Amino acid sequence: MSRKAGYAMKELMLGNKAFARGLYEAGVSVASSYPGTPSTEVTEEVAKFDEVYTEWAPNEKVAMEVAFGASLAGKRSFCGMKHVGMNVAADPLFTVAYTGVNAGMVICVADDAGMHSSQNEQDSRHYAVSAKIPMLEPSDSSEALNFAKQAYEISEKFDTPVIMKMCTRVAHSQSLVETSERVLPEVKTYEKDIAKYVMMPGNAIKRHPIVEKRMDDLRAFAETTDLNRIDEGSDNAMGFITSSTSYQYVKEVFGDKYPVLKLGLVHPIPANKIKAFSEKVDKLVVVEELDPVFEEQIKAMGIEVSGKDILPILGEFSQSLLTEKFGLEKKDTCSALEGLPIRPPVMCAGCPHRGMFYTLKKNKCTVLGDIGCYTLGAVAPLSTIEMTLCMGASVSSIHGFNKALGSESEGKTVAVIGDSTFMHSGMTGLANIAYNQSNSTVVILDNSITGMTGHQQNPTTGFNIKGDPAGKIDLEALCKAMGFNRVRVVDPYDLAEADKVVKEELAANEPSVIISRRPCALLKYVKHKPSLHVDRDNCKSCRACMQIGCPAISFKEGKAWVDNTLCVGCGVCQQLCHFDALLTPENEPKTVLLPPDKAVIL
Repeated sequence: MSRKAGYAMKELMLGNKAFARGLYEAGVSVASSYPGTPSTEVTEEVAKFDEVYTEWAPNEKVAMEVAFGASLAGKRSFCGMKHVGMNVAADPLFTVAYTGVNAGMVICVADDAGMHSSQNEQDSRHYAVSAKIPMLEPSDSSEALNFAKQAYEISEKFDTPVIMKMCTRVAHSQSLVETSERVLPEVKTYEKDIAKYVMMPGNAIKRHPIVEKRMDDLRAFAETTDLNRIDEGSDNAMGFITSSTSYQYVKEVFGDKYPVLKLGLVHPIPANKIKAFSEKVDKLVVVEELDPVFEEQIKAMGIEVSGKDILPILGEFSQSLLTEKFGLEKKDTCSALEGLPIRPPVMCAGCPHRGMFYTLKKNKCTVLGDIGCYTLGAVAPLSTIEMTLCMGASVSSIHGFNKALGSESEGKTVAVIGDSTFMHSGMTGLANIAYNQSNSTVVILDNSITGMTGHQQNPTTGFNIKGDPAGKIDLEALCKAMGFNRVRVVDPYDLAEADKVVKEELAANEPSVIISRRPCALLKYVKHKPSLHVDRDNCKSCRACMQIGCPAISFKEGKAWVDNTLCVGCGVCQQLCHFDALLTPENEPKTVLLPPDKAVIL
């Protein structure tokens, strides 16, 4: 859209898109991230601005180090990740707090209360407190845009990286924002400063007092910044301290009845402002999702406050939850989910992982899994994956598992890991297998994309975030270079070949890698075959085709039925049917067009 001179542009934006717009307007030059729901769209949206160099890094640690390098060079930088990604990036995070920055550096971390797409409900505010880094937390799209710009001002004013904490509801909801033009700040000259940037013990110990002084300065800043504001109320019988989406819930439930101290700078919190606020209300209540981070700090100030004695420490909050916990009369509303059938997550029709999981189950393998859409291999009827911990853990864990049990487990235990996850953190585990020689079999499920987070490129695909040709890692050559003599490639749609290769590698008396390679069925460039059909006369209702859990196959009136809107013609189910009941258009019976009374089946 064009912008008329003198007019601001207002637009309805997703929180993540608004955050990206804020990065653009703040003059960010370099962005490096690893995809992770609910943070992914921030970097995808930044990539649409040609003025910003944007990339997917192999993992979050690398992304943060890239952002630090760009900041060091004098350009504003950004890195983004989900909350568990912060665990991976914690190593540089804690030390960049000591070095400080040159140009502004902002780190996005997106929490996932309710675990919509995550393995835990980690509260990232603990990282800000532990690393002694300021953290901002917007409550809607407008604040996501504006806080992003303010974060760079804080970063450069206080010589520190700044964390922007998003959450699922802010990241993936829309509200009105007002955009403005990009303002490119003056490039900060890089100057050699060994005492500031070389964190060997003699220098680092001198930086610690600087970090503590910075925190004192930030505490003073927290008292006056408009990031923390008070919404006055008509009744001081109760007052709320809150942030993020919890602020929205408080306002929707209580309106303007009670005063609210809304924290936008969630670390450090404004102690004096909180004390003054507590003195004007009869009862002080903290409304915060997950851990009692605010509540515990406020109690440490000697202030009487309620919080987790009223509200849960688990899961997401909502208007309904607050209404219930505060004993208010429920409004006569209807949930959007009411009456809808439960739809559990399942691997897509034609998913290339299905054939390999069926093969591993058939061979009664113990399967140690990893993080990705293939984690759904743990779901019935395949029920194959028996462990999932974190990115890359399958490869490291199988080594420990086999070292503990030896020959008792070596011939029947495998690790499975996706291509993107392997590049993220599977390589070091594989190096450990090669170096310390456990007889372990690792299956790399290469679907040629980062599937779980929405089809982002990775170092094995040959394309960058913009879809342009990029460096491509050769998995076979990489595994061989790491010391593996046995590296096999198999098409998981070919069940007989997959079974043969799995049996041979499990029987081998040395470490091995199987690369199960076929592109994700949802990729736009993948050409599907015509959908299958069921010959009801041939179908014996044995349900062998149901063993793979394909959502395109079900039973109707006692016979198998294929939904041709889902089926991609992969043919895996055909290989399970011993009665030729699943037919392709080439081998299904054809009706010759004759008058109705003379029609025949050929």
